[in-house]
This record gives sequence, C-alpha cells and structure tokens, in this order.
Amino acid sequence: MEYKSEKEFLAAYNPDEFKRVSITADVLLLSVSSYESDNYRKTDEKHMSVLLIKRDTYPFKNKWCFPGGFVQYDENLDDAPARILKSETNLTDIYLEQIYTYGDTKRDPRMRVLSTAYMALVDKNKLVGKISDNASWFDIKILEENNIIDIFLTNGEKDITVKIKKVLREATTDRYDFEIVENKDLAFDHAKVLLSGIERLRNKVNYTDIVFNMMPEYFTLGELQTVYEVILNKKLLDPAFRRIIEPKVVKTDKMRTGEGHRPSVLFKYKNNK
Repeated sequence: MEYKSEKEFLAAYNPDEFKRVSITADVLLLSVSSYESDNYRKTDEKHMSVLLIKRDTYPFKNKWCFPGGFVQYDENLDDAPARILKSETNLTDIYLEQIYTYGDTKRDPRMRVLSTAYMALVDKNKLVGKISDNASWFDIKILEENNIIDIFLTNGEKDITVKIKKVLREATTDRYDFEIVENKDLAFDHAKVLLSGIERLRNKVNYTDIVFNMMPEYFTLGELQTVYEVILNKKLLDPAFRRIIEPKVVKTDKMRTGEGHRPSVLFKYKNNK
C-alpha cells in the first residue's frame, strides 16, 4: 500500500505486526582492590576487581552477573546504566563508557533481548552506603596462551573460572571474536562482556587518562604505577613510567606518613577541578 504522507502512514501503522525486542543495560563495574603488605618496605598488593550480583530469580538463578536491567520505555539508553548503578550500589557521577551491544539470539532464554554493555570505573573508597546484599566484589586474574584465555574470579568464598577462545575475525584489523569454552557460574554472555571491557580498558590506558577514574584524589607515584601494572598485567620500568606520567600529575605539599612506611609525597591528577 502506498501512503500519501507520513501522517497517513503513522495513522495506519500497527506495531503489533512486528515482533518485539527488549533492551537491557548491563554495567561492568571495575575497581582496584588493595591488600596490606606484610613487608612495610613494599607497596600494598593490588588486584583489579569487578562487582557481581548473585541472581535470586530465574533465568540463571544463583548465577552471577553484572548490575543491569531493562531500559525503561521513556528512558534514554545512556541514562539507564546511571540509574541501575544508583539503585544497586548508591554510586552517582562516575565514569561510564558504552562498550558494545550484544545481540545473540539465544543470549536470554526469556525472549529476544539486546544488551548494551557499559564499563564503569571507580575508586572503591568513593562507595557511599551499603551495596545490595547479593552483590560482591571479585578479584580478577587473567591468563592467556595460544588464544585460550582463562579468567579466574574470587571473593574469598566463591571461586569462578571461565575459559574463552579468541577467534580471528578480520586479519587486516586484528579483530577477534570470543567463544565461551567453559562457564558454569556467570549468567548470560557476561563472560564475553568482562573480557571485552578489560581489553578496552587496557587499550585506553595507553593513550588516555582513564585510569584516574580509579584513583583517590591523592596518591603516591608508586601507587599509581601499581594500578597501571595491574590493569596492563605487566611490570613497568620506573624511570619510563615517571617520564610518561609526569605531565598528567601535580605534586602536592601533602605527605603520607606512618603505617611503617617511609614518608611519601602525594600527587593528584592534573586536571582535577
């Protein structure tokens, strides 16, 4: 049928003729955890960590997933993750970046659901109030060999292991797809989201100041270097790191003393307002 105007078309339009697609927003919330060292001469040990929620309803009951939920009908897509984080963690005004939209037809057994995943970065010291009872921070360890990636997550009580295979999709751009080989405890396709988000973070650390979203207002250069090393999963040479980071930080008149450590000068991010 031909319509004479858009108004005529909209008047005759029947949305029930089309199958419905639902949209969710899932938030990969990353931080860096600190553990006090037994040796006062050493910087506290740090690990990258992710916030997971234990599902108490089907599907995937008792499995773990990221904070997430359906995008409301009258809600802008990019407003959804901020609302979800506020509800789940009491966090507001933190760094959020869209990673990717996942649309495998079988990713959700309930219905056809597309998920737009976001990466959020936070210094856990900024957490205000109590997170939900079914939420927990898990430390992350990733090992890669011959395009097989093993992910280990632990919160001290629960251990989660995931095995993922990297499959080359496009040789000219070095783009890969991720195939889940083993996964018992993470719901939906969140194992892929976790890996994609960490790879995005590692790439952006090299050419942006994104890491300062995970730092407190004041920090030592040693602490900052350790966070870079945790994210990149490699040791950095002290002199080279200091040269690269020098334009990004400002030396303050504050010192960290006590706790068995030698006094250390504290710095802050140069663009902090």
